[in-house]
Amino acid sequence: MGLFDKIKGKVREAIEETKTSIRETVDNLRYDRLKEGLARTREGISEKIGVAVRQNRKIDDALLDELEEALIMADVGADTTIQISDSLRDRVRAGGFTDASDLSRLLREEITGLLRKSPSADNDRLFQIPEDKRPHVIMVVGVNGVGKTTTIGKLAYNYRNAGYKVLIGAADTFRAAANEQLEIWAERAEVEIVGQGQGADPAAVAYDAVQAAISRDADVVIIDTAGRLHNKAGLMEELRKISRVMQKLAPHAPSEVFLVLDATTGQNAIQQAKEFMRSVEVTGLVLTKLDGTAKGGVVIAIANTLDLPVRYIGVGERIDDLQPFNMEQFASALFSFDETVPEE
Repeated sequence: MGLFDKIKGKVREAIEETKTSIRETVDNLRYDRLKEGLARTREGISEKIGVAVRQNRKIDDALLDELEEALIMADVGADTTIQISDSLRDRVRAGGFTDASDLSRLLREEITGLLRKSPSADNDRLFQIPEDKRPHVIMVVGVNGVGKTTTIGKLAYNYRNAGYKVLIGAADTFRAAANEQLEIWAERAEVEIVGQGQGADPAAVAYDAVQAAISRDADVVIIDTAGRLHNKAGLMEELRKISRVMQKLAPHAPSEVFLVLDATTGQNAIQQAKEFMRSVEVTGLVLTKLDGTAKGGVVIAIANTLDLPVRYIGVGERIDDLQPFNMEQFASALFSFDETVPEE
């Protein structure tokens, strides 16, 4: 190997080390924001369980009952709570666990086991897209008020930050203020937007957005959609039409369909999701407003009930507060009792 090749090799190694260091730093910052966003949920659980860990209580039926109550209070849901509780009781008996301090680890393992990992988890973490199918078309669906517009703006910001050319399609033509709100977020994210104004055909807007992305060599297109009541048949047919029209230009479109759900609505979000899943092939969930609720456990209930991967979670109002969902970090941030309960 010549000197020039050796130098190139060293440069590549240095670049990879730098990338790794940056990824680790970003992951650590995200985890800190995640713990901060889940503080209210974690504190609620800690009142029941964290003190027991600190006090070195033994695992018995009373403590496991307290755990069930804590999970219910965190909006994990009755069915999912029973599933977790039954599995924990079996593991405690089979493994001979007696120390309450073991519950933190056991619970994290149970929660992680219920959450379905997305096949695109690694790409999500870095806001990367497949190289072979561009533009990468993301259709965003959900009822009004769940945080759809802010999610689109934050997604656009993160993809642009990852080095991609991003375009937003304003296909929510039902609400008068929808375009204006989306334009504000597009400006914040520093990306282009395509729209036609209130009353225009949403499918036509989506078509124009994909066509513009192709002609402008954009990498990512994010399509906003109307968020009228989820039980309206007209809306669901509209979503199917948008998909069909986009496929005339990009046969792979939509590459993703993200369903945005408001974590503060708790179990009601599950019914919303079921309605949307009857009409469009949802590929992942986005849970917003986790920082505004003490019921962050709903993420577990939703993912377990719907058997869909959570792709992103919103843990704050800042433009960079939309995080790729990491199962292990979520379970750790939510159930690290020993780290969150002060000494008495």
